Amino acid sequence: MVAKMSRILFAFMLVAAVSLLSCTKEEAEEETTEMAMRTALAKMNATEGNEAHGTVTFTEVEGGIKVVAHFEGVPESEHGFHIHEKGDCSSDDGKSAGGHWNPAGMPHAGRDAEQRHVGDLGNLTANAEGSADAEFVDSMLTFDGDHSIIGKGVILHAGQDDLTSQPTGAAGARIACGVIELVEKDADGMSSKTY
Repeated sequence: MVAKMSRILFAFMLVAAVSLLSCTKEEAEEETTEMAMRTALAKMNATEGNEAHGTVTFTEVEGGIKVVAHFEGVPESEHGFHIHEKGDCSSDDGKSAGGHWNPAGMPHAGRDAEQRHVGDLGNLTANAEGSADAEFVDSMLTFDGDHSIIGKGVILHAGQDDLTSQPTGAAGARIACGVIELVEKDADGMSSKTY
């Protein structure tokens, strides 16, 4: 009788444990799905006298923000690529976006430097056809808190960022500008609203 009750108790505990693990797994999957749905987009438009245009997508992933950039109409060479402090592309030269976004007051540097502007994203390489692409995960960028990129500007520069000159890397004029806006997606992954 005691052995039978022990087996029933064990079976009950096993069912409860499996049920608990299942809930935890479902909650984790739901949290991961919700996180993967958080995406922001900057539609990049050419500044006056330039043809560079494209998109930069920012997606929350484990370890930071995944940045995927695609440009067309870019002169063949290296081009400085930065997040700037203001989400304002109203001026013809892109200067309304302000300076590099640097909330911690760090020196300008490359994307992989330990100390850098949060907005320092390095360089993009444009090919002979005028296309420039990049994909990387940046651990300094977030959608929340002090390092939130939402509402900031994105600038593609005319020249190469030397990654050392202060305060901007001597990357020259601004050839494309965009504003980072959070994109809300529905269950099918379609954009339903930006704000």
